[in-house]
Amino acid sequence: MKILVTGGAGFVGSHIVDLLLEKGHQVRVLDCLEPQVHGAGRAVPGYLSPEAELIVGDVRDHDAVRRALEGVEAVFHQAAAVGVGQSMYEIERYVSANSLGAAVLLDTIHRERCQLAKMVVASSMSIYGEGLYVCAGCGPVHPRLRPEAQLAAHQWEMLCPRCGGATRPAPTPEDKPLLPTSVYAVTKRDHEELFLSVGEAYRIPTVALRYFNIYGPRQALSNPYTGVAAIFSCRLLAGNRPLVFEDGLQSRDFIHVRDIARANLLALEKSGADYHAVNVGSGRATSLQELLALLAGRLGVELEPEYVNRFRAGDIRHCSADIGRARSLLGFEPSIAFAEGVDDLAAWARTQRPVDGVDGAREELARHGLIRS
Repeated sequence: MKILVTGGAGFVGSHIVDLLLEKGHQVRVLDCLEPQVHGAGRAVPGYLSPEAELIVGDVRDHDAVRRALEGVEAVFHQAAAVGVGQSMYEIERYVSANSLGAAVLLDTIHRERCQLAKMVVASSMSIYGEGLYVCAGCGPVHPRLRPEAQLAAHQWEMLCPRCGGATRPAPTPEDKPLLPTSVYAVTKRDHEELFLSVGEAYRIPTVALRYFNIYGPRQALSNPYTGVAAIFSCRLLAGNRPLVFEDGLQSRDFIHVRDIARANLLALEKSGADYHAVNVGSGRATSLQELLALLAGRLGVELEPEYVNRFRAGDIRHCSADIGRARSLLGFEPSIAFAEGVDDLAAWARTQRPVDGVDGAREELARHGLIRS
């Protein structure tokens, strides 16, 4: 099968490319080689397989998209500007790159009458906002962001929005109401809804995979707006104390990039998830304190983290995946244990020479009023 992977020179996309090539598919990559990810020189990354055909271009460029789609039988749409905090002050860039980019790709697929067997689009857990919680008195609740007065008092844990009592986080299923809390999250919801609606209308089997917190080799360590595991790795390797907002007990669901790539291949090969949105996570909640301790140990760096005891606008407290739908519709099961995956990330990170831009990113967020006491 001839397959297009947009964003295929990036973190997740390149791992999908590798698996597709292993399966004997012909792979074409459309990637703009974004400087924030690939450096100012827009160099083709050494990890991108030479067996893949590369078109350097933007998903908003109609001509580049038209060329990329020629003869293609399936599309994996991974191209996106990534950065929750940055999206809040570069609003037009994120909406253009993500929402308009998806629209141009889908419009070209329709206008060129592409005969596609499958479309798979990268969605995100960020579209949930806060995860699912359970209150002892009220049962399952779907809270919005924590009130600012509560955060200003450094009361970090989520309270029940109905009775004000304590809650506990629970795995988040796909039918939880979507409450995106950043521009980036809104654009990922756009990705999901645009692809699913167009796929349904034109009878193109389409799957939206809601990625949880991805980590692993090839993540852009010098990008201060990337995933927290990469940001912590960059700080530790630079000999700088990692910055931790709130108290470090907030939790996320960390999923290795190779498991994400496997889920994409399953979505291509199986029909059970067609026209559905599906969580792809580990099903395990991990606190940032736990992540940082494990990473520091693997990298052999002893640095006390800096708990800034402040919060960022739009940050959530807990969100982990209910992966029951991925199991039942795709036969997906995470294969890489967290400790093993952190070993993999640390081994790769030690081969890199990242530039630590975290302090600059923090100053930029503060300048825009997005970090608060």
